[in-house]
Amino acid sequence: MLQQVLYRSYTRRLRRQLQGLPAPQHVGLIMDGNRRWARDAGLDDARIGHRRGAEHVESVLTWCESLGIRHVTVFVCSTENLVRRDAPEVAFLMRLIEDVVAERLCRPGSPWKVHLAGALDTLPDTTAAALKRAVERTHDSTTGAHVTLAVGYGGRQEVVEAIRSLVREQAEAGVDIADLPDTITMDGIARNLYTAGQPDPDLIIRTSGEQRMSNFLLWQSAYAELYFCEAYWPAFRELDFLRAVRSFGLRDRRLGG
Repeated sequence: MLQQVLYRSYTRRLRRQLQGLPAPQHVGLIMDGNRRWARDAGLDDARIGHRRGAEHVESVLTWCESLGIRHVTVFVCSTENLVRRDAPEVAFLMRLIEDVVAERLCRPGSPWKVHLAGALDTLPDTTAAALKRAVERTHDSTTGAHVTLAVGYGGRQEVVEAIRSLVREQAEAGVDIADLPDTITMDGIARNLYTAGQPDPDLIIRTSGEQRMSNFLLWQSAYAELYFCEAYWPAFRELDFLRAVRSFGLRDRRLGG
């Protein structure tokens, strides 16, 4: 009980420290460490860690909402996850995305407008349908809160697809092949990304102690601040989240410098 009192007291203190500090407009979340959390907890079934991690997304979005953070992108599943992990684990992850991530985020009263980033054609039909349904159900949301689910996502692949789309766009407009290279611009590529129309993330948080981007929002995060937390994703507390936001607010941001 004493520990809980101290935790609540420190959390309130952190919230006070955020007052007057710059806050991120868009937070990217690399939710890493589900399997290791389960192992360290003495659990034989790693699926428990995945379920705990999927359910935890809703809590973290609530923390973002309380700070007025209006854009969040969650790295749910990479393209590498789909091919490198064994079939039963991938199937379980897809069911979790359908049952927990997609359905909970479009429940009545949810403030979040759902967007997708990733190659849906690489996902099972039921998973792709559940994600599309979440987008449709939240399409008319007027709260201004946006959550992007990166599923079957890879940053390099996204840039390649954006360039291909841009080239097709110019070819259909009748641009001569010799002139195509001159039509490829940064604005053109950005316009064809999965996240087109949304602000770039200014803070990216990765859990589990790993310090790498893992092919997440490579184009969009060019000037983002990075924060690495030791806690595994299922054990990522509001206190840890507030520390990340405080770290962002205290940094001297020199974009491009």
